[in-house]
Amino acid sequence: MNRDEAWGLLCEYTKNENLRKHALAVEACVRAYARKFGEDEQKWSVVGLIHDFDYEMYPNAPDHPLKGSEILKEKGVSEEIRRAILGHADYTGVPRDTQLAKVLFACDELAGFITACALVRPDRIASLEARSVRKRMKDKAFARSVNRGDITKGAEELGVPLDDHITFCIEAMRAIADQLDLAPATGSSTPPHSSA
Repeated sequence: MNRDEAWGLLCEYTKNENLRKHALAVEACVRAYARKFGEDEQKWSVVGLIHDFDYEMYPNAPDHPLKGSEILKEKGVSEEIRRAILGHADYTGVPRDTQLAKVLFACDELAGFITACALVRPDRIASLEARSVRKRMKDKAFARSVNRGDITKGAEELGVPLDDHITFCIEAMRAIADQLDLAPATGSSTPPHSSA
C-alpha cells in the first residue's frame, strides 16, 4: 500500500476531520523517525496514516484495531504493518517487537496531546516547547482522554528521553502545521481556524 492508497482508505472510513488530522500528525512523527533511523519512509508513513482508520466505525476496544486489521488483511496489507498497528493498543496483547511498532505507539498519544497543547496557545504550535507539554501532562483535567502513561511508556520503549521525544514530535508536526490547523493565525483579529 502506498501513501495515496493509505490516504484513500483513511478517507473512506474516517469522515471526522479531527481524526484525519490526528492521522496526519501521527504520520508526520512516524515519518520523521523513519528518516532519523534510516527506515522506509513510505511504509512508516502508511502505518502512521492508517493506524486509526477503523476508529470512527469501531471506536470500542477490542474492535479497534482488531476489525481494522481484518480489513487490512483482506486488502493484502503485510503482517508487519498489521502487527505494528495492533501493537499500538496494549489490550490486543500483540508485542511491540519492531522499531516501527515502538515508534507508532510512542507517537500516537503524544501527537494527540501536542495537538491539544497547541490549540490553547495564541501562536498554536509555533513556539510550543517540551517543557510546556510536560507541564500540561501534570494537569489531569487537561485533555483527560489522553493516556499520560502511554506517552511516558512510549518514550521509554524507544529508549529516548521524554523531553527529546516530545521536541522531536513537535518539530515533525510543526513542519505540517498548516495541514493540522496548528499554524499561527495570520492576523490578530483572524480566528485560528479561518482560511484567511
